[in-house]
Amino acid sequence: MSTLTAPSTIANHPPTAELQARDAAHHMHPFTANADLAAKGARIIVRADGVRLTDSDGAEMIDAMAGLWCVNIGYGRNELAEAAARQMRELPYYNTFFQTSHVPAIALAEKLAALAPGDLNHVFFASGGSEANDTNIRLVRHYWARKGKPEKRVIISRRLGYHGSSMGSASLGGMAAMHAQGGMPIPDIVHIDPPYWYLEGGDMTPEDFGIARARQLEAKIAELGADRVGAFIAEPVQGAGGVIIPPESYWPEIKRICAEHDILLIADEVITGFGRLGHWFGSEAYGIQPHIMTIAKGLSSGYAPIGGSIVCDEVAEVIGGDEFNHGYTYSGHPVAAAVALENLRILEEERIIDRVRTDTAPYLAQAWATLADHPLVGEAVSRGMMASMALTPDKGARARFASEPGTVGQICRDRCFANNLVMRHVADRMIIAPPLVITPADIDAVISRARKALDEAHAIVTERGLMQAAA
Repeated sequence: MSTLTAPSTIANHPPTAELQARDAAHHMHPFTANADLAAKGARIIVRADGVRLTDSDGAEMIDAMAGLWCVNIGYGRNELAEAAARQMRELPYYNTFFQTSHVPAIALAEKLAALAPGDLNHVFFASGGSEANDTNIRLVRHYWARKGKPEKRVIISRRLGYHGSSMGSASLGGMAAMHAQGGMPIPDIVHIDPPYWYLEGGDMTPEDFGIARARQLEAKIAELGADRVGAFIAEPVQGAGGVIIPPESYWPEIKRICAEHDILLIADEVITGFGRLGHWFGSEAYGIQPHIMTIAKGLSSGYAPIGGSIVCDEVAEVIGGDEFNHGYTYSGHPVAAAVALENLRILEEERIIDRVRTDTAPYLAQAWATLADHPLVGEAVSRGMMASMALTPDKGARARFASEPGTVGQICRDRCFANNLVMRHVADRMIIAPPLVITPADIDAVISRARKALDEAHAIVTERGLMQAAA
């Protein structure tokens, strides 16, 4: 594996305290209480290689979140830097408006059509997942208008789903905290419940619960009228909602309902695409054949900002019969497309996805499951290279904590960071999605650091009297 050459010492830079002060003075961080961060000081990342990050103080940590679910091939791949440099010298930018195109966009669209399942043969490029899901809203509504059914404009999504943070994409998502800011959701986007058996399944079996949650879609269609519902959008596995892995009964029922009621199925593959579940796309892992697929993140392994919507033949044909008044300055940006092509080459030629499916994902599943014996952990589950564990004060009851959701999760996350492990919390659920190139030895290190963090978190939670179940 070719990697960027790293110096033996950290490159010269100002002291950490100075960098933190400058960051606080001018940089507004996403999803952050910036005043609190300014008082604490951001952790400054200066270098990365493989699955490890190095901060400005020289501490090395394992990045078990692959950046933001995206660095699939790992850090430090020199080939992607070279691909970007070559493209910048040849054609650094041109748009795809005004009846023009360029070689990287053509080649990448062709490659994605070859990789995507079924008749998903057309790509509308964006700069990331949020833009792509905004595109999907427009695609769905214009498609049905062109079919003579402009009233089929409602899109159904799920609570705890994440589809981006722009006005349209955040409306598609089902995050209450996001909807509380900025007047979301926008009209004609509605939500049903997620297939979250651990916290919401009660006494039902996972199989029965999966069917029941899928049939909420059918009930919502009946409530609204099938003549008004244009599409259903969902992640194969809900990522930012807490790595919610659906029961095996869920997706077959969703497929049936969409087909019977003539609504488009959108699979948001921003996280699950490009190997995360041991297949090129998560849809393949669950036998889904969507009409539209949202892509981003792993498309370039985060080395360049790029996303898009892969569209089936019939939808593309209908949309193509009229001018689609939609697009972005950087749709199909030549440098981003060139980087994405090189990333896909590496994934394919090095058989990284095959290795995930046959070797590392099974190893992670076995190792991660051992954390379920910890007194703070109610379940530890995984699918492919996504894993989560529920923190609980009462294993048998699958109980929530009496404290504000996220209180215990934040304590555990802080102990993970203190032990140089990047692991995220969603409420009181801990989640990871490491680079696909992670080795068994790296996984062992993740488990060891996670267990140490759990021990420390459990001691703190117990000392603070937080091991109490909600009434």
